[in-house]
Amino acid sequence: MIVDLFIPCFVDQVYPQIGMNMVKILEKLDVSVNYNTEQTCCGQMAFNSGFWNEAKAMGEKFIHDFSNNRMIVAPSASCVGMVRNYYPELFNNTSLHNQFKQIQKNIYEFTDFLVNVMNVTELGAEFESVITYHDACAALREYGIKEQPRKLLNNVKGLKLIEMIGNDVCCGFGGTFSVKFEQISTAMGEQKVQNAIETGAEYIVSTEASCLMHLEGYINKQKLPIKTMHIVDILASGL
Repeated sequence: MIVDLFIPCFVDQVYPQIGMNMVKILEKLDVSVNYNTEQTCCGQMAFNSGFWNEAKAMGEKFIHDFSNNRMIVAPSASCVGMVRNYYPELFNNTSLHNQFKQIQKNIYEFTDFLVNVMNVTELGAEFESVITYHDACAALREYGIKEQPRKLLNNVKGLKLIEMIGNDVCCGFGGTFSVKFEQISTAMGEQKVQNAIETGAEYIVSTEASCLMHLEGYINKQKLPIKTMHIVDILASGL
């Protein structure tokens, strides 16, 4: 099997090790990977901010960059959700209608791909730690991920998962929400981190690098005794 990698902006620019670890896991499963170095943003930020013309231009490039009819795998349900759920708003009944429909069927968030396409729930990973899991808004409500990450985490040797209160409550990032409504966003992040600390966990884990970046900023500023980690980095541990 050959899959195309879609590496979102946050991963490319801030957390490149997530992309490298995703490749490491896929290759362990004998999945060959193709990375189109010309790929850029899916257009989510522009779309959510009301710049639909700009989002459409980015979306057109995305469609052309992934036009080879292979499965596409990404470490972000938020970005995959943009393609699956909102490209119809941009490309229905356009010259790219058939192409975007094909990409909609082909694109997967990483944990969903592992569990529901590869039928893999155990990778042989080892991570000696107590963690708690954050259900990101886009992952849970737009993409529909909930059990897939937990199935994978529960099979990591040495890892103990303790659910926090409000695990499905927004962390406060919300893209430009955190810029436009900084005080509200910070308060939401504070509550999320406090709920995580109360579990005794050493790490907050999620599928979304954007949420983790938001929480990490608050944790570091307040010098709190907890860290953040993307699920891909945990699943690659010890491989």
